[in-house]
Parts: sequence; structure tokens; C-alpha cells
Amino acid sequence: HTRRPSGHEYVSNEDFDQAVACFRHAIRVNDRHYTAWYGLGAIYFRQEKYDLAEFHFGKALHINPRSSVLHCHLGMAQHTNRKPYVALDTLAGAFRIDPRNPQALYQRATIFMALERPREALAELEKVRDAAPREASVHFSMGRVLKRLGRPEEAMRAFLTALDLDPKDNNLIKAAIDRLDEPDVDEDVSGF
Repeated sequence: HTRRPSGHEYVSNEDFDQAVACFRHAIRVNDRHYTAWYGLGAIYFRQEKYDLAEFHFGKALHINPRSSVLHCHLGMAQHTNRKPYVALDTLAGAFRIDPRNPQALYQRATIFMALERPREALAELEKVRDAAPREASVHFSMGRVLKRLGRPEEAMRAFLTALDLDPKDNNLIKAAIDRLDEPDVDEDVSGF
């Protein structure tokens, strides 16, 4: 008797067609199988089918409303679907469950930057940095926010910290450092 791979195993091997088939089968067997709804949402998000991702994450969250992780994934899909205020409301649900959730803090910072609210973004990123001080992407995002706030020396320190923590992404970080003296042109803070 051989074991059949799960949808999540297929996803990890990037065999999305088989993964979708597994998740759909699981939902046919039990339509309250929130991990299958989540799995479909994750696949659609990776495939940039954000409306479908939002729908499936929403179904998973409806079944399991106490999951801060599901709130985060739904919020991320909503933000990507250009619904930043809806996403902020969804992320508020994640904070009610886990007030220090670093994923939700990081996503909220990204939304605040998109809404041209860099001070609020920086406050969120500082909390994430405190929770995950060795996460290069947090320092990189902080550098971008600090640059936007007209604080180039602090931005340089944040970029250099990101470079120290993750030397493999040095081209992106070095390009940001090279642009420190240039005016800010609507940079995407989630691009790291």
C-alpha cells in the first residue's frame, strides 16, 4: 500500500495541477476542510490569480476564524487586489488573535507605504525588526521607508544591515544604496 501525496506536498514540488485536484477532492469529501481552501488560495496567489486567492482564503477564514495566519493571507490577497482598507480591517482580526504577529505587522507596513503613510509603516517595521532582528527584508524595507522620510543616514544603516544579513541579495540592496541621493520615485517596498 503506497501513500498518496497530499496537496501541500504537490505544492512544495510545484505540481499545481495535482495539488488543485487533491485540494478539490478534500473539499468534496469535507467542505469545512479549511487547509484545503487555504491550499487552493495559496496556489492561486502564486499563480497571480488574486481574485481566486482572495475567495479561497476567505472560505478558509470563515471556517477557522481564530487563525491569525489565515487573516494575514486573506489580507495580503485583498491588498494585492487593490483593497488596502479592507486588507487593514482583515489584518486587524489577526492582531485581535495575536497582537505581535510579525507577518501581520509587516503586511500592515507594506499597506501603509502604499497609502503614502511612511511614519506608520516605520512604526510597524520597527516592531517587526524587534521580533525578527535577523530578517534582511525588514531592514531593507526600513531603509526604503527611512529614505522616503528624508532620513538618508538611517536609511544607509538599514540597507547595510540588510546587506550584512543577506549578502546574496546584494545587487538589489546596492542599487537602493546607490539611489539614496536621488529623489524618491514610487518604489515598491515589497520588492525584496
